[in-house]
Amino acid sequence: MSTSVLRSDPHLPPATRVPSAMQGLAAITSRRLFFGHLHARHGTAFTVHLPVFGRAVVISDASLARELFTAGDKVINIQPNLGRILGAGSIFSLEGREHRARRKLLTPPLHGKRMKTYEQIVEEEVRAETSTWPVETEFASMEPMMRITLNVILRAVFGAVGEDLENLRRIIPPMVTVGSRAATVPNLPRVLRAVDPNHRYERMRAEGKALLGDLITRSRNDPRLEERDDILALMLRSRYDDGASMGDDEIGDELMTMLAAGHETTGTTLAWAFERLRRHPEVLGRLVAEVDEGGTEYRHATILETQRSRPVIDFAARYVVADQLELGEWRIPRGYNVMVSIALLHDDSREFTDPERFDPTRFLGTAPSPAWLPFGGGTRRCIGAAFATMEMDVTLRTILSDFELLPTDARAERWFSRGVAYAPARGGRIAVRRRR
Repeated sequence: MSTSVLRSDPHLPPATRVPSAMQGLAAITSRRLFFGHLHARHGTAFTVHLPVFGRAVVISDASLARELFTAGDKVINIQPNLGRILGAGSIFSLEGREHRARRKLLTPPLHGKRMKTYEQIVEEEVRAETSTWPVETEFASMEPMMRITLNVILRAVFGAVGEDLENLRRIIPPMVTVGSRAATVPNLPRVLRAVDPNHRYERMRAEGKALLGDLITRSRNDPRLEERDDILALMLRSRYDDGASMGDDEIGDELMTMLAAGHETTGTTLAWAFERLRRHPEVLGRLVAEVDEGGTEYRHATILETQRSRPVIDFAARYVVADQLELGEWRIPRGYNVMVSIALLHDDSREFTDPERFDPTRFLGTAPSPAWLPFGGGTRRCIGAAFATMEMDVTLRTILSDFELLPTDARAERWFSRGVAYAPARGGRIAVRRRR
């Protein structure tokens, strides 16, 4: 692939002469490899032309990322963004004052004292899922982890289990799989509708929104609504500063966001954690010893290191709405997306010594550096970060308490693109035996 430099605008980072169609194909099939190739050729900033996202500048420098995340009203969320998939009422679709107000409304249910209640739900779901695990027989951990995280968010959102939620359990996993692919693929011509993930996703999403609409209506009419402490009840009772409440369509889109986006990334990160731990028995041994002693610090560091070395979401981005955005030496015009390559930043030896080494001790006794960005950054940092971290912590603690995770000398699992998210290609295969 030729990557000779094309400088059509002296204020933009170097671009490649590769035709945009080939750039698009490379980005869809392996965004990580494509960006890594251009990074090796052009350094920490380069210009690309991608399907869906159009003309974009990709950066992999922590100081430039900080400038982007603090650019204020010069930028908005990447265009198009996940609001295209999750709905106009989703927090991904909102900007400015509306976005800040929605974050303020949604933050309390996902933070603070409620975490203790959620911890019990996670532990219960982990033990229910692992009760039928085979012993000393290898299997993929990703599907069990996705079931755990989906069941946890369903119980946290709706406050109960039962027949009402079975249909959501049925449709959400395939919808997430198709939606993750649709988010990075443009709408295809009508003649290709049979293979267009966007068309398939719209059908699935319509079914999901109808189910959520029924649950919202029933909750609004629940005489015990004021006594409930599930997330849906809190959303129905919450008010903006001006006294207004969220409409049913907005609540439906936010619930869809929590159910779809909230469980996939956490479940996938857990699968990566098991994939890493089986290949690093010294880390695994220290983790088990800490679990037995009732500690938490090394487990938390292991979660941070898993997210650094195997980020599930590999970029965060903004769209330039000012006439020009200054980032270091570059001047980026209106209409460009600017993408922070999280994967390249996490592999930067200037930010993380020996980045190829899986080493949780790099996070012991210190806060993650600004280059650690698995949840994005700035005002659009993932609102569910605390909830996701709690889920991963309790899941690892519970499984390592109950099971011995058997090491392996198999090669590391390669990266597999699900569209938006990156997963272990073989599903994070594990083998266990019950601890006495």
